[in-house]
Amino acid sequence: MALCFFEPSCLCGCKMVKQKTLVVIGGGAAGFFCAVNAARMNSALHVILVEKTGKLLSKVKVSGGGRCNVTHACFEIEELIKRYPRGKIFLKKAFHQFHPKNTIEWFEERGVGLKTESDGRMFPETNTSQTIIDCLLREANQYGVEVLMNRAVSEIENRKSKSENERAFKIHFTDSQFIESDYLFLGCGGFPKALQYGWINQLGHSIEEPVPSLFTFNLLGNTITQLMGISVENVIVKIAGSKLLEDGPLLITHWGLSGPAILKLSAWGAKELAEKKYEFTAIVNWIHENENQLRNRWTMIRQQMGNQKMNSKNPFGLPNRLWLYFLQLCGINNEVRWSELSSRFQNSLITNLTAQAFNVKGKTTFKEEFVTAGGIKLSEIDPNTMQSKIIEGLFFGGEIMDVDGVTGGFNFQHAWTSGWIAANAIARSYSHE
Repeated sequence: MALCFFEPSCLCGCKMVKQKTLVVIGGGAAGFFCAVNAARMNSALHVILVEKTGKLLSKVKVSGGGRCNVTHACFEIEELIKRYPRGKIFLKKAFHQFHPKNTIEWFEERGVGLKTESDGRMFPETNTSQTIIDCLLREANQYGVEVLMNRAVSEIENRKSKSENERAFKIHFTDSQFIESDYLFLGCGGFPKALQYGWINQLGHSIEEPVPSLFTFNLLGNTITQLMGISVENVIVKIAGSKLLEDGPLLITHWGLSGPAILKLSAWGAKELAEKKYEFTAIVNWIHENENQLRNRWTMIRQQMGNQKMNSKNPFGLPNRLWLYFLQLCGINNEVRWSELSSRFQNSLITNLTAQAFNVKGKTTFKEEFVTAGGIKLSEIDPNTMQSKIIEGLFFGGEIMDVDGVTGGFNFQHAWTSGWIAANAIARSYSHE
């Protein structure tokens, strides 16, 4: 039997005033934040949250290694928008309504304190993502949000122009059931293929071609992968033949290169690297100074190191296993002393320290914290309300939009912001009718 809602009647047979319904598609951060805030802001709304899987807030659960990187301690909007490869102008308007300070206050008002780590990332003080999940579930329960699980959308009918007595939207599910709503919020995340946006295309919206973001680089057969687990605090990585360049920590894995520097680079280069089919040359500067700078102080380094063997100590603060790898890579005998190093080996070592080239072939998703660049074109969405410029009553939030940030809590902040703005607009719209 199909699930639907009917206009109620009182006992005397007259029609009662129909309660307005908001259906939220997507049980992630953006969807939940829209649902709980809309229900709280306007108690007359009947809010239904629909999730296609059997899990709620799954990305919140795994984010930050299970701790949930809620947001980032970046409070100047002009600086904040620089962390988003796509959507800066759109977000500049949105963040004036709800930004990281608002996120912090929202959770603190509900008994969830956040702490800031040295790199600016913010986590719950409990160090567990379950704290964030429990908070959102409590809000949903407190304000009567109805949750439907295992419901995948197959089609959305826009019926607003057909009859004033009909609800604006009819949402069909793959199990042949349906629900109807006056307002509709799409916060169902990004899809890896444009074809998966078909049911949204049918509403008249355009899609920016989706490509992966926040991924690591595969180095097939490269011996450096034997050093998996080693990290270097501050490197510079660039993509040969492009303007793409980032710095920050780098992690060597059993498949290649990862860490914040790589993830940021993959975000900024998401479309360009997709066009290259993920085959390109990455150049790593391991010591954060260029070749000329290192050559200019090489004599001083040799004098300081004196007659020490090169394998006993390095002056660059690199992990010892990585330093020994460089010596082997350059063919330098471990017993050679600094003062004995010939110019040929010296040149090879300087080159590899400041500009080691890696042939990248393929990518790997960073744990489960993947992000999709692309989605619904921002020119079709009002940043002040998150409402569609094409269909009244249709709202968007989170990754389904053509907005994505670098790693560090920025994608969650966009989810909170867009969810809150849409909730506020819907609640206010209903109260003004």
